[in-house]
Amino acid sequence: MMTPKEKALKLPQSPGVYIMLDKNKEVIYVGKAKKLYNRVNSYFRTNSSHSAKTRRMVSQIKNFDYIITDTEFEALVLENSLIKRHMPKYNILLKDDKGYPSIRLSVKDEYPGFSIVSKPQTDGAEYFGPYGGRVESRRAIETVCELLKLPSCKRKFPADIGKGRPCLNKHIGRCDALCAGGISKEEYNERIRRACMILSGKTGEVKALLEEKMLCAAENLEFELAGKYRDEIRAIESLRTKQKVMSAMMSDTDIFALYTGENKTAFSILHYIDGNLIESETKITDTPVYADLPELLEEFVVRYYSERTRLPREIYLQYELSSPEQVESWLSELSGHRVNIYTPKRGEKLKSVQMAAKNAEEKALAEINKEEREKRILEDLRKILSLDCLPRRIEAYDISNTSGKEMVAGMVVFQNGSPRRSEYRKFRIKTLNNQDDPRAMREVLERRFVRYKDGDEMFLNKPDLILLDGGITQTRAVTALFCEMGITIPVFGMVKNEKHQTRTVVTAEGKEIEISANPAVFRFVSSLQEEVHRFSVEYHRKLRAKNVTASELTKIEGVGKKRAEELLSEFRSLAAIKKATVSELSAILPDSVAGKVYNYFHETEKKL
Repeated sequence: MMTPKEKALKLPQSPGVYIMLDKNKEVIYVGKAKKLYNRVNSYFRTNSSHSAKTRRMVSQIKNFDYIITDTEFEALVLENSLIKRHMPKYNILLKDDKGYPSIRLSVKDEYPGFSIVSKPQTDGAEYFGPYGGRVESRRAIETVCELLKLPSCKRKFPADIGKGRPCLNKHIGRCDALCAGGISKEEYNERIRRACMILSGKTGEVKALLEEKMLCAAENLEFELAGKYRDEIRAIESLRTKQKVMSAMMSDTDIFALYTGENKTAFSILHYIDGNLIESETKITDTPVYADLPELLEEFVVRYYSERTRLPREIYLQYELSSPEQVESWLSELSGHRVNIYTPKRGEKLKSVQMAAKNAEEKALAEINKEEREKRILEDLRKILSLDCLPRRIEAYDISNTSGKEMVAGMVVFQNGSPRRSEYRKFRIKTLNNQDDPRAMREVLERRFVRYKDGDEMFLNKPDLILLDGGITQTRAVTALFCEMGITIPVFGMVKNEKHQTRTVVTAEGKEIEISANPAVFRFVSSLQEEVHRFSVEYHRKLRAKNVTASELTKIEGVGKKRAEELLSEFRSLAAIKKATVSELSAILPDSVAGKVYNYFHETEKKL
């Protein structure tokens, strides 16, 4: 069998993609080349001035595959597709798009409605975004619905028109009650059209449209209608001052620059609407093995836009691409409108590119310093606890309850010294009715690792270290469990003093390990213990409050568990239910039950 070096000598002088494989036939790097022969052979030249990372990658190559393409740009698109499929360790790896949801508009429905989805599909619907998270997506929907007085409830139209009373949003002026025939189908669709324009960042166009309608209504002496348009114009003007509520991905101009160091590369993106900077982004990645700057920037731009459907009309780059026309053509086809790419040489756009480059440099250097500091803390922790490997992934657990009631547990994750909140998990204790923290901790860890062994995606990542908020009894219980399950993960307890502050770390054998002598490690363990305690206590309090509130409501005649949940879902708290009028309660409950709920709380107040 030929060695990779011998195989590289037989490659053609054609554009294409090469795929590097390690001894386990795992893909470790995917690259593109204008000429496969030149690029791939450059890796195996003994006198080549490769970086340490490139030399490390080359030492792991046991074989490679390649695909010939017609053009260099076809190779770039194919490279992007293969990187997303294989996630090679030495390529630029961006955050999974699951973290960036989009807003979907069901345009094919008789009454189109908005919803939040993980990523756009080719289903004929219209999509907006992506957004920074589900909270931002929900806020954007609520903003445009409140502005245009559109329904934001869970009712289905037209099926629910005329069924039941309007909800609380009607009574507080946030909705014109389509459900009760408050607006016509034509007016609803017109408002949806304006909502789409706002979500696309076209607030100026919406304002101009409404001003025209307002003047027309005034000329026809329809002053009440003109007043409504005037109020909507004012609301839009207010909305424009907080445009960042909307997704920055709706910009009309994006500017890209990068800074690359030996270990970290930062990409800075500035988003503009109508010439105004609305938001900036920075993406930090490990520096890939091939760091030709224009090529690196081209790869990033393609990766960045490949999952997006709404693209800007103009893109300004720090470096000139080798095939800008092909990238423009691909982006234009992706977005459905013309996208132009420029590399400014002078003027304001050059200043903006330089600002983005400076931002990228500062973020990259800060990340390098942060990473080195965190790595040093983890290395010190490894030595103190006598661990075999660096504890890059640490999981911490805590039990929370009130005299054995509503017993829950929290699991927090620290990756490379920083909290990974998307991987936090909550547990309700199922096997105990009394307070027994060691047994509760055992149950939680058993459930967690049974799901790990079953291949549950929520628990696939295996920790390098487990820390328990508790003493020797919890540590012994979990250590015994791991022996039974054949799991070899270091487990330690985090012991607190009489002031409920971190004091030391303990082993299952009862040996206390002093950590206060290293202030950085002590602060790190303390912050981890505080975080898992906060997370589990918040979950316990939320659960307890919900049950207490529901039990209070079910004391009222006519209110069962389901109606109690409906009231809490609508009003969010017992205090809000107490303040509600009979009319507001009637939007959720039958009139007779609404009266009983109102009287229950207000008669109690009279007695007091």
